[in-house]
Amino acid sequence: MNIKLVLSTLLFPCFLFGQGEQLEAIENDLKFINLFSADMKEGVSCYRIPSIITAKNGDIITAIDERVPSCGDLKWSNDINIVMRRSSDNGNSWSDIETIVDYPLGESASDPSMILDETTGEIFMFFNYMNLKTEKNVFYLKMISSMDHGKTWSTPTDMTSQITKPEWKTDFKFITSGRGIQTRSGTLIHTLVNLENGLFLFKSDDHGKNWSLIETAIKPADESKVIELEDGSLMINSRVNNLGVRYIHTSKDNGNTWTSRPDNQLVDPSCNASLIRYSSIKNGGTKNRLLFSNLNSKDSRENLTLKISYDEGKTWSKGKVIYPGSAAYSTMTLLKNGDIGLFFEKDDYSQNVFVKLSLAWITDGKDGVK
Repeated sequence: MNIKLVLSTLLFPCFLFGQGEQLEAIENDLKFINLFSADMKEGVSCYRIPSIITAKNGDIITAIDERVPSCGDLKWSNDINIVMRRSSDNGNSWSDIETIVDYPLGESASDPSMILDETTGEIFMFFNYMNLKTEKNVFYLKMISSMDHGKTWSTPTDMTSQITKPEWKTDFKFITSGRGIQTRSGTLIHTLVNLENGLFLFKSDDHGKNWSLIETAIKPADESKVIELEDGSLMINSRVNNLGVRYIHTSKDNGNTWTSRPDNQLVDPSCNASLIRYSSIKNGGTKNRLLFSNLNSKDSRENLTLKISYDEGKTWSKGKVIYPGSAAYSTMTLLKNGDIGLFFEKDDYSQNVFVKLSLAWITDGKDGVK
């Protein structure tokens, strides 16, 4: 055994080495598993923009940008790939990094997001694409899918014409990273941003065969998450730049009209966040529970916090701090054992870590029943 490793473990017990060279950090009774960082692959500048989902068979799928020449976003990098890792044991161990979208140099794919169709088991992964050689500054919106729990993926499909308007061709537009939803009726719904025109929903009513745009613009909003409420209404939780809090939009008519308000309970420094449903009475749960993770700070990308709501987002708990230091985008999924999987950018984008959280831990033991 490496003597230096033994000594460092004894002297600094908060750090442990997991499988391979994967670094695990124990802080505040939480174990952070670093899944993606530049030191894991030669030539990569950084990994950014996390996405996570639980497949129908219970496997956890994480996807992220592999940004090669620089950490720049899509418009400023000619080599961004989408890569993934998988866990089949509730996040205890992980597969090697696998590339699933890789275009020739000069073309880039960015901002992965996923939806699981609970009926068919198909996973849809969306991403934004740009050819910096021939159409710099023109954004295309694309999709791949998997019918075998993320083991293999289809070739990319360009869905730009289905979910945008022709006059948007040169607009700054993108599908929100992270994840979308499936409603109780089976409709798949996701969000896209047009910086000039607002936030929009797009949907599929036939299990992903065809997609369409809901043409009502939602403002103010940037990167957003949509959820179905217990009464069938839609609620969107939005990043709004330079406001210091999140904005909430609700619709009772499937997205045709919206009511909007700022939510002063949800402090935010203008960053992508995560919103998922933990349980629903209509789906057999004992309570309605929504979970929200973001940076609980008005002006700094730090203090990642998770909050819970028992009244469909009207009020939120004070929150449990997941990581007080530097953090950024976060995304969540419900694991097959009932825990919550949280995947987030940590320490000035240098690491992208996974952490498991129990409902009992989040609520300090006050709510440990499904």
